[in-house]
Amino acid sequence: MKKRVIVLDTNVLLHDPESPLHFANENVVIPIQVVEEVDRFKRDPGEKGRNARRFSRLLDSLREKGNLSSGAKINNKFEGTIKVAFCRKETTDRLPLELNDSSGDNKILAVALEEKNTKILSDFPEVVLISKDTNMRIKADAVGLKAEDYYKDKISLENLEKGFREISSNSDEINKVQKDGFIYLRDIKSKFEPSLVSNEGVILKDNLKENHTFLTRYNQSEKKLVGLNHLRRSNLGKVKPKNLEQNFALDLLLDPKVQLVSLVGKAGTGKTLLALAVGLHQVADENIYERLLVSRPPIPLGKELGYLPGSLDEKLAPWMKPIIDNLDYLTSPKTNKNGEKNDRKERDNHSKNSWEDLRGMGLLEVEAINYIRGRSITNQFILIDEAQNLTPLEVKTIVTRAGEGTKIVFTGDPNQIDHPYLDSDSNGLTWLAKKLHGQKIIGHITLSQGERSDLAELAADLL
Repeated sequence: MKKRVIVLDTNVLLHDPESPLHFANENVVIPIQVVEEVDRFKRDPGEKGRNARRFSRLLDSLREKGNLSSGAKINNKFEGTIKVAFCRKETTDRLPLELNDSSGDNKILAVALEEKNTKILSDFPEVVLISKDTNMRIKADAVGLKAEDYYKDKISLENLEKGFREISSNSDEINKVQKDGFIYLRDIKSKFEPSLVSNEGVILKDNLKENHTFLTRYNQSEKKLVGLNHLRRSNLGKVKPKNLEQNFALDLLLDPKVQLVSLVGKAGTGKTLLALAVGLHQVADENIYERLLVSRPPIPLGKELGYLPGSLDEKLAPWMKPIIDNLDYLTSPKTNKNGEKNDRKERDNHSKNSWEDLRGMGLLEVEAINYIRGRSITNQFILIDEAQNLTPLEVKTIVTRAGEGTKIVFTGDPNQIDHPYLDSDSNGLTWLAKKLHGQKIIGHITLSQGERSDLAELAADLL
């Protein structure tokens, strides 16, 4: 098979600084304009800055294997090379009038066109520009270049597992689980797909009595279905499961042996509220964890959090308001000590006091995503909300911060993404849920049923 020529755009390298390594059997071209654009991000305090520095180090290490002007080997086991290419004025002059200027995108297009037009390309079937910028791909196509998104970390949302399934059963089997707390798969007589994975939820449904069901979770190491015991033993106050999905989600959240849980669902399905309720319960009531650490990607603030005026708490306050709202619901009484309904001022004061009291007691910590890197976080319940706005690399960085005794919960809606270079298939939440699905210490549930209100459900489905 003939090698392709792969021209990488700046946004691909800032998204995944090791992306050239994934084209080890191709000929990779880095336009000099891309090198300069990456260099401008090297002092950025956020993820882009770290990725810019990582790519620069990678390119420097590859330079030792050969000359970047003619092509250095990417990996000695493969035939692919990487080179840095310059933009030739005569090529930019041949661009359409609307693109014939000195913008960075147009210089990158010119390099790709130069690669396509050079006569040595008789050995190569095609030149492909890889970019995460939709408009860049459109412009490339308009000038006759093949253009693609960066697919290495894409996981189709349509293929994301629900996290639970239904198995036909009978009264004897269901009664056995209710009595003993479990049933071995070998004792279930009905035929079903033998592809159950660890911690997958299973609805045992009586094949003769439609309303006779029992909820279980699969224990892969012992090949048995276990009743949702964690949920039965816990008192979460106001929070009660309102549907099957929430039952399975709460059981995973309450099980300390499940060290990472991903909850994917549209607005109003309860994913953040459930995670926050369990986190507070296991920190304040059961003392399983020392602290609840909450974080959200700073979108639309971007990565400029450090440049905003005020203390870190003041910067984070408006950004954490959705968490404060959920905390208010979980902790505020509906009536005061006289049995009267609280007015708005009393509710606002309670919300503020609960937030500050929990933080003052050391039970709750709020952290910006950027500051989690470099930490080793032990014995904490970590909630990462709106995780669909994280890249796969950012998600990996967070997970690798987990020390002994720590549990991490990622929540989000892949159809509500604010990040300019992520979509429902390439975001870190979808990637994580698919990559780790079925592991012994991992749990996942996709929630589809809205419970916030009829209006919220209608808006999430139709708007």
